[in-house]
Amino acid sequence: MLPPFRIGHGYDIHRIVPHRPMVLGGVTFDVPYGLDGHSDADVLTHAICDALLGAAGLPDIGHHFPNTDAAFEGIDSQILLQRVAADLTARGWAIGNIDASLIAEQPTIMPQLEAMKARLAASTGIDRSQVGLKATTNEGAGSIGRGEAIAAHAVALLVARS
Repeated sequence: MLPPFRIGHGYDIHRIVPHRPMVLGGVTFDVPYGLDGHSDADVLTHAICDALLGAAGLPDIGHHFPNTDAAFEGIDSQILLQRVAADLTARGWAIGNIDASLIAEQPTIMPQLEAMKARLAASTGIDRSQVGLKATTNEGAGSIGRGEAIAAHAVALLVARS
């Protein structure tokens, strides 16, 4: 007998590059740099997708949406998150909650946190109160601390639908 709930963890990191849109949690930041990646490189949304997929015991985001597939080049990661949420619903799971942390020296995240929570909630079909979101720095340490990358951790709870 399977437990009525499952927990998953996701992690992602992307390098900062010039002249690319900075998209985090489905929100575009007004800065002259962004994240390197095949899709829109939304590191937060990718970590959340991996947490949800992991909770369901499914392969990671790269398996479902490979960076070798031209269909996903430049794609809005909210579309990927919507597909993950729909797949989980089809498999009998409901999202109990998502909790995530962004680790970045730049840009300033806090003014956009509520907009990001709203976008992530809308993409997963859950209430904003079910999305926890925090931002921190890496205190100047490593590639994140030097402003070369942004990372995200996420956990998700899935509940079996009855």
